[in-house]
Amino acid sequence: MKVSENAIFVVWITVLMLATALASPATAQFKMLTIIAPAAPGGGWDQTAREMQQVLEQHHLVSAAKVVNIPGAGGTIGLAQFVNANKGDGNVLMAMGLIMVGAVLTNQSPVTLRQVTPISRLTGEYEVLVVPAASPFQNLADFIKAWKQDPGRYAIAGGSAGGTDHMLAGLLAKTVGIDVSKVNYVPHSGGGESIASLVGNHLPAGINGLAELVPFIKTGRLRAIAISSDKRVPGINIPTFVEQGVNLTLANWRGVVAPPGISAPQRAALTALVDGMTKSAGWKAALAKNDWIDMYQTGAEFEEFLKQEDIRATAVLKSIGLVK
Repeated sequence: MKVSENAIFVVWITVLMLATALASPATAQFKMLTIIAPAAPGGGWDQTAREMQQVLEQHHLVSAAKVVNIPGAGGTIGLAQFVNANKGDGNVLMAMGLIMVGAVLTNQSPVTLRQVTPISRLTGEYEVLVVPAASPFQNLADFIKAWKQDPGRYAIAGGSAGGTDHMLAGLLAKTVGIDVSKVNYVPHSGGGESIASLVGNHLPAGINGLAELVPFIKTGRLRAIAISSDKRVPGINIPTFVEQGVNLTLANWRGVVAPPGISAPQRAALTALVDGMTKSAGWKAALAKNDWIDMYQTGAEFEEFLKQEDIRATAVLKSIGLVK
């Protein structure tokens, strides 16, 4: 049987297209992935979203990705827009974490994390108590001594009300014997804003995630006086609360979720995409660069983790008087 040149050409084109699709299924699946960062630029969710964008594009896991910032109310404004505007959309992810779990409770948000589709937990990091470079406080003992005498005077800058920064401030006060109701916590819409108030010496102390603070600590613009890890973090010369006589540890975590109403195949595709990202060299480099703890978890385990975190955050926030 004689086969025409046109038929052979068609076969080769078909084979080529199939091979390309098989070689890069994620890219074929996601022409444009949108990653919502429900906070202002410069904070932990923004950092997470932008690292994801860079790694996904660098490794050709998507054709393109963009980050959209929606700040306010501990991420609950972004959460509400994410849930209400993206139902059934399998091309959108939102960064979230423990801060949002707490903010949903303290803001009495009508939209909750029960309405999203869990994809994965990604990272964890410890919290750091810092003071401006010009501060008279050289260590934790100095700060606590002054703080006990006048809690209202020594305001603490941090992220949104009810978030991890706020939790740590309340837990620290409770641990050292300060009336939590007298703590003067000044919330900001993102880590970038709270750090700016500290660098500008507008507030006497602040709490933020380690990765956000490291550049300012290394350049001497802020002084770190305690970190919330149980042991010192290798390569980071910051004393723990524990070694300074305050029995306090706390780890923040971040992850990503998809909108409600997506199909099982859409959820599987997003899960596979994130899984591929976490296994890439680019993501491992991002973890090292930002001093993030690899806390990757997905599937039913992550769903159960979210339920348990809601219980834990409620207990913590009740203990420091932020939730009744």
